Amino acid sequence: MNVKRIFGTILTILGIIGLIYTGYELINQNTDYISLTVIGVIALIFFFSGIGLVKNTKDAA
Repeated sequence: MNVKRIFGTILTILGIIGLIYTGYELINQNTDYISLTVIGVIALIFFFSGIGLVKNTKDAA
């Protein structure tokens, strides 16, 4: 398996975890919105970067 594809998968999983954490804390009405915003933005960056790496990496057989 390609290293870029593995790294993309890891980034995607970390992004999903960050988005779930952000959503969970928003539902529980955590009052620290600045840190939740930072975590949410970083999670979105990780998620879309990981999806882009997995999608654009060509398989070399």
